[in-house]
Amino acid sequence: MITTETLADHLRTQARRRLDRVDPRDEGHNARLALALLDAACYVESLPTGDPLPALPEIEEVLRHWPWGEPSNLLQLLTKA
Repeated sequence: MITTETLADHLRTQARRRLDRVDPRDEGHNARLALALLDAACYVESLPTGDPLPALPEIEEVLRHWPWGEPSNLLQLLTKA
């Protein structure tokens, strides 16, 4: 398990990575995903520090298939991982 601070930092890193990607035909997908990841990072920081969170390899798998959306939806997926 990881801390909320570690997860928030990781989500921000993933958001920066998405913003740096240049895909000619992504139609804004990377930008929307980056914003959703930043929202999710803020949401994670608002959680109590004792909440159980999955390990980073499990998070990577969830992020790979997350179609973006509400930060709470991402957290629901992560807690199932």
